[in-house]
Amino acid sequence: MGGFKLRIRRDGGGWAAGPVLEAEPQAGAPSAAPAQEAPSAAASAQAGAGEVDVPAPLLGNFYSAPRPGDPPFVEIGDTVSEDTTIAIIEVMKLMNPIRAEVSGTVVAILAENGSAVEEGQALIRVKVG
Repeated sequence: MGGFKLRIRRDGGGWAAGPVLEAEPQAGAPSAAPAQEAPSAAASAQAGAGEVDVPAPLLGNFYSAPRPGDPPFVEIGDTVSEDTTIAIIEVMKLMNPIRAEVSGTVVAILAENGSAVEEGQALIRVKVG
């Protein structure tokens, strides 16, 4: 075996975190602009009259079908009601069914299967009616 040694002290000594200092920006120094993601072409189009985007209620991985190889929960042209399951969002190995919460016809699927989605991100667009 290797020469591994472990020393245990009973005096309560240990590591202590020191104060955290934040650097102040210097006068005249260019500030870094926050990175912005370019929205996808489908998501950048605004909802038209009578259309509603169904947002993700939590962040996680978006799945459009119950299992790989199964048909998706909804497709463009499908009619949905408030209790229709439109997708699953996986968070820490927990599968959370996502409901439409609106009645109408699916006009766009804005999230890509298997992609990470943020809370509030539009998943699908529904024409209410």
